Amino acid sequence: MVDFAQARRTMVDGQVRTSDVTDLRLIAAMLAVPRELFVPAARRAIAYLDLDVPVGEGTARALLKPMVLGKLLQAAGIREGDRVLDVGCATGYSAAVLARLAGAVVALEEDVALARIAGETLAASGVSNVSVVSGPLPAGWQRGAPYDVIVVEGASEVVPAALLSQLKDGGRLVAVIGSGPMGKATIYRATGAGATGQTLFDASAPLLPGFAKPAAFVF
Repeated sequence: MVDFAQARRTMVDGQVRTSDVTDLRLIAAMLAVPRELFVPAARRAIAYLDLDVPVGEGTARALLKPMVLGKLLQAAGIREGDRVLDVGCATGYSAAVLARLAGAVVALEEDVALARIAGETLAASGVSNVSVVSGPLPAGWQRGAPYDVIVVEGASEVVPAALLSQLKDGGRLVAVIGSGPMGKATIYRATGAGATGQTLFDASAPLLPGFAKPAAFVF
C-alpha cells in the first residue's frame, strides 16, 4: 500500500524544491494538499510521479506535473489577499493549493463531470474559499473579474486574449504557451496599455480544450 504522506514529501523534495521553487508558503501548500484525493482511485498509485496525471475518462485532461505547477505558481507571486482565477481546474487539486495561498479562488471547469468532482472533493477537504464554476475555458469567468492572478492549467497554442482582459492592472497570468516539447512557461503582466509576456522556462503540458491554434487555410 502506498504511503501517500511520504510520497507527497518525496514529490516536494525531489521534484519541486530541486526545480528552484523556494517560496515557503507554496512548499507548505503542496506538502499539505493530498494530491491522491484529486486523482481517480485506479490512478492514485501514480498521483505523485513526475508526470501529468490523467484525471478524465475519454479525455486528455490531467493534473499538471508538480514541477510545472510549482514553478508557475511561484512565478505568479500570489499574495494572501489575491483573487485568483484557476482556468481548467479539472478535479480541483490546483485550486486546493491556490486556496492556501490566495484570499479567494474561482475554479473554472467546462467538463461537467470534472467540475462536479472538483466541487465535491474540495468541499470534503474543508476548502471554503474556492468557488467552482462551469463554462468555456477560453472565455474565462467575467462575472468574477478582475483578478489579481490567472493560472491556466494546461497548454495554449495562442495568446489567451480574453483571459488577459480579465486581469487587474498589475495582474499576472501564467500559462504554458505552445504544445508538445516546444512549450514555454510564460508570465503575462497587465498594464494600462495591455499585457506583456515573458518566457520563464521550457515546459510541456496537455493542450486545454479551446486553446488550439486555428487551422490555417492551405491553397
